[in-house]
Amino acid sequence: MSKNFKDLEVWKKGRELRKEVSAIVKSFPIEEKYKLIDQMIRSSRSVTANIAEGYGRFHYQENIQFCRHSRGSLTELQDHFTVALDEGYISTETENEFDNKIEECIRMLNGYIRFLTNSKQSN
Repeated sequence: MSKNFKDLEVWKKGRELRKEVSAIVKSFPIEEKYKLIDQMIRSSRSVTANIAEGYGRFHYQENIQFCRHSRGSLTELQDHFTVALDEGYISTETENEFDNKIEECIRMLNGYIRFLTNSKQSN
């Protein structure tokens, strides 16, 4: 088992995504600063924050619940990228690229949730 949430591959992947989101929103129009940009940054930060918080709970069911919140933040982020595409802030290629990265994070998170569920049942 990991000694720290920072050792989790799913957290590392979420961190990578979070940094990429922070970089891309810098190219969005300034009028989106307190709207779409803020929402995208919040949802991307929520992914890693919920993984970390769940890890710190030490109870499998609570950890699983926080991972589900993280998964919800990932799907929210997918929707925000659709808005960015529809508003013309990003290309279809960029939206597809981020959609694939988000889907990869979701798959990893689902694997971690399965691991926690199996660990809970074993104890």
